[in-house]
Amino acid sequence: MESSELLKRVRKIEIKTRGLSAQVFSGEYHSAFKGRGMAFSEVREYIPGDDIRSIDWNVTARFNHPYVKIFEEERELTVMLLVDVSASGNFGTRQQFKRDLITELSAVLAFSAIENNDKTGVILFSDKIELFIPPKKGKTHILRIIRELVNLEPSGKGTDINQALRYFNNMIKKRCIAFVISDFMNTGYGDAIKVASKKHDLAAIRVYDPREAEMPDLGLVRFTDAESGQTSLLDSGNANVRRDYQIWFKQTQAQTTELLNKCGVDHATIRTDQPYVQPLINLFKKRERRA
Repeated sequence: MESSELLKRVRKIEIKTRGLSAQVFSGEYHSAFKGRGMAFSEVREYIPGDDIRSIDWNVTARFNHPYVKIFEEERELTVMLLVDVSASGNFGTRQQFKRDLITELSAVLAFSAIENNDKTGVILFSDKIELFIPPKKGKTHILRIIRELVNLEPSGKGTDINQALRYFNNMIKKRCIAFVISDFMNTGYGDAIKVASKKHDLAAIRVYDPREAEMPDLGLVRFTDAESGQTSLLDSGNANVRRDYQIWFKQTQAQTTELLNKCGVDHATIRTDQPYVQPLINLFKKRERRA
């Protein structure tokens, strides 16, 4: 991608997602992902109405006047984004490709993190670990993450969530907040997500295109799997074929949901043709109730 076009796309994403983060998600994010506890900040003179349990009796005795301890939330957290950049993301039939939606969601979460002075890192994965960016603070760091999401050309086409979670568990030793953002068209990651959910505060965001849920009636069509390259000739004009496909899709979605629930992982499902603001808010509220 030309550098001028890349800068334009990054800037466009920044304007949209940073505004949403500041105006909509910042408070929700802060409530959902609290700090590690309360840390001592300072001592000040007692004001009527202060909790008497916070009186610092040593300082009070020294100055012969009541003083109270002030505590602040120990806020600094680490947020990791595990982002699926496999070839299936290059699919979209309505407003945008799945990968574009994934990029926007990643940017919103990253800007929400820096609004709360949290560090953000990212693991971009396909069937390989494509890129690891260690957690840091600051707008420049977030713009680098967006730039990589927009410009990365993955060396792998498939999806291996199991490998991504194992890599994450090995690289990030301290407990952190982690979002897995993917279409979850993959299996075999049950054990890894179970381990990760116990070690970290894990959430999942599943994206899909409406045409993945329901096959259109287009007659005889040759379909190509974006990840494996395998082609199939299907008669989409056959109602039984369309019904079987729809049943398969619903079953795979239900299996993913069951696994996430079993592991205690809060999750949201977002379509490419619908706004993502409310599903994200619902995810944050769900996380806040659990906390």
